[in-house]
This record gives sequence, structure tokens and C-alpha cells, in this order.
Amino acid sequence: MARYTGPKTKISRIFGEPILGNGKWLNKNSNPPGQHGAARKRKQLGEYALQLREKQKAKYTYGVLEKQFRNTFAEAARRKGVTGENLIKLLEARLDNTIFRLGIAPSRPAARQLVSHKHVAVNGEVVNIPSYQLQPGDSITLKHKSEANSSITSMIKGKNPKFSWLDWNEAEKKGTFITYPERESVTENIKEQLIVELYSK
Repeated sequence: MARYTGPKTKISRIFGEPILGNGKWLNKNSNPPGQHGAARKRKQLGEYALQLREKQKAKYTYGVLEKQFRNTFAEAARRKGVTGENLIKLLEARLDNTIFRLGIAPSRPAARQLVSHKHVAVNGEVVNIPSYQLQPGDSITLKHKSEANSSITSMIKGKNPKFSWLDWNEAEKKGTFITYPERESVTENIKEQLIVELYSK
């Protein structure tokens, strides 16, 4: 299970945006981390640094470690279509991310915990692999015993309407992965073309 356990605000300050939380502390201190803070003169980032930074942002956002991210990119490159868009589609189709998008869990780390603790079923079968790749038409539900757990059901808020590639049935507490999302529908501020350029070197 890929997860970052360090200070979330520090990572948000590196990128200047709340990629690991609500970002409330960015209003108090939005300077990059480091000994000299705002006084430190930062050189303009070069081409490689910008590409690496964008890859790191994507990894932190989706909670993916390097080897897993590289394998996901390789799969995206094998598929037909634009590699960068395929990469975002594959990251969005991860089970932990979909649990988060459906509103079953308040964050991606919480979604990973739900999956790894065997609370989630895909098409009726319990799956405990957060990186499990969903296919269009797959249904996502809580395990029967987990539906009676108030600490789990109290977290469910339901899907945001803007995620049109997912469907949520409130009565049945059942989500459906309808299709892979179009790039413009994914709100994350990731410049995937820079990641493609980085791995193409």
C-alpha cells in the first residue's frame, strides 16, 4: 500500500496548492519549506525540474510510489490514444481513488484504509488492493458487515455531481464506475504532458 505519512502541509507548501488536504494552513504560510523561507532566493526552475515536480505532484496527489507510478505510465503508453490522458484515466480508475470520488471516504488515504481492511467489494467480491484497476460497468459496495458499522457509514457523503463518470445510488449505498473520465472532467491541476516528456527522455 503506497502512502505518505509525513507532514501534509509541508508538501502542500512545496507545490503551493492543497494537494494533500484542505490547505487551510497555506493562508498562514504559503512559502516553500526551508530554513530561510521567503528570504531565500529561488532560481527559476529548469525544464527537467519542472517535469520532475509535476510527476511528484501526481504521485503525492494519488498516493502512488515510484515503481507503481512508472508501471502505470507504461500501461498508459501501451494503450491507444494520448499517453498523458491515458495516465490520468488509469489513476482515476484506481479503486482507492474511486472510493474517494464516490464520497464513501473523506480522503484518498482513508479510502486506501477502507480497501486494505477488506471493507469494500467490487462486483460482489471483496477486494483489498487499493491500486485495483476498475473497468467500465464495475459496481462498488461496502461489505455486508461493514454496512452495519456506523463509524464507516457516517463518513459517506455521496458523490459530487461533477464526477459524471461515476454513479452513486444512495438507497443501496452502491457506486458504479460508468466509464473512464475525459481529461477536462478531472479537476486535479496536473500537467500530464510534462510527465510524458520526463519519461520520454
